[in-house]
Amino acid sequence: MAMRKKSKAKSKPKSKAASKKVVKLKSKKPAAKPAKSGLPPPSRKPFGQAGKALDGIKILDFTHVQSGPTCTQLLAYMGADVIKVERPGGGDITRSQLRDVKGADSLYFTMLNGNKRSITIDSKHPKGKEILERLIRHCDVLVENFAPGALDRMGLTWEYVHKTNPRMIVASVKGFGPGPYEDCKVYENVAQCAGGAASTTGFREGPPLVTGAQIGDSGTGLHLAWGIVCALYQRIRTGRGQRVLCAMQDGVLNLARVKLRDQQRLAHGPLTEYSQYGEGVPFGKAVPRAGNDSGGGQPGWILKCKGWEDDPDAYIYFITQAPVWGPICDLIGKPEWKTDPDYATPPARLPRLKAIFSTIEQWTMTQTKFEVMEKCNAVDIPVGPILSMKEIAEEQSLRATGTVVEVDHPTRGKYLTVGNPVKMSDSITEVTRSPLLGEHTEEILGKVLGYSSKDIVAIKESGAITPPAKPEKAEAA
Repeated sequence: MAMRKKSKAKSKPKSKAASKKVVKLKSKKPAAKPAKSGLPPPSRKPFGQAGKALDGIKILDFTHVQSGPTCTQLLAYMGADVIKVERPGGGDITRSQLRDVKGADSLYFTMLNGNKRSITIDSKHPKGKEILERLIRHCDVLVENFAPGALDRMGLTWEYVHKTNPRMIVASVKGFGPGPYEDCKVYENVAQCAGGAASTTGFREGPPLVTGAQIGDSGTGLHLAWGIVCALYQRIRTGRGQRVLCAMQDGVLNLARVKLRDQQRLAHGPLTEYSQYGEGVPFGKAVPRAGNDSGGGQPGWILKCKGWEDDPDAYIYFITQAPVWGPICDLIGKPEWKTDPDYATPPARLPRLKAIFSTIEQWTMTQTKFEVMEKCNAVDIPVGPILSMKEIAEEQSLRATGTVVEVDHPTRGKYLTVGNPVKMSDSITEVTRSPLLGEHTEEILGKVLGYSSKDIVAIKESGAITPPAKPEKAEAA
């Protein structure tokens, strides 16, 4: 109909004025031009309803234990479709490690593998290799934390992957980067020691200590997730994938960078913010263990609070920050310290820090850590209560923000997990349970990789996705 109208209009010649008018009207509505930034126009959907940050990104997850699963779970929280590849019959070794509920996946596994799908594949089986090739063609990122050389022995070399899917990003966690130790296996505490954290943790009179925070495993997984997102962004410009490597030693060192800072400062004189300086204890050639000294240059220490005799966590971290020295003196009942030349300035206080914290502790011991926090925060004194894992698990504000999430699991029931630590206003996180072993195998084969029902039956019968049959025991004669 529109075409007939157009031909009708052509049969009636228009005046020059009319023609000019038509041109003028058209000029009011020029063709939409793409924004100079190349970005689409702002979404008109309400915040939180425009999809997740990584919607459409597909992750081939060859990870196990902690460092790799931390990385892929973070990507899954942000909306990526994470397909976890596991061995038929066994799966990720942590499914059975530190098991607390008989017959159910351990918390070790469930808390690191939420929001993922599980497929079982025998990577040595010819049909299994075919499935893996299809997955490589389908996915955007392959993530692995095998021992050095394991991926190559599976035939999944960088050259093979890049040839199969030039857009794929191959991301790896290794213990060490290139160098004399690159072939060594590394676990959490090994990484803390090799990354410089343990040598600077603990009290100077005692041995090096590792920290309870998993800065080697989960810390490196965090770094790898950041590297993957950067590689995905670069791929928009280049059209090709790349390799991303995070060494655990490197990740730990990055988190311990203030100690590398102090190592260089030490060459120019003693570290005056360390309590040993005030005590007249000479420094050696390397950064010492600093106990509970603050790494930010402000004197700080952990002090007892009311109930410490029975409660191992009735303590608070107290910082004697120079700008709030006056309110500290008033709060602990020592107003005269504000003008006393032995206490009035930070340099004067340095040799007296042990006595000063002892006096402050006499005050903190008269009230609970939460009462100390309330009174100190009212006058901007920085303090931090030592929160136990029990207190964190029961803290309702952490539940409200999604930092601690209760998840229901079909075999173990309800459990707590750590939610997405990154909160975004337009990418709302939904935390879902970890998958059962091979739970999504048929779904991925059919809906993702396009295998027919007949193909899937044949794959099952081939043994490529099922555990090998156990040999029958011979009957006794």
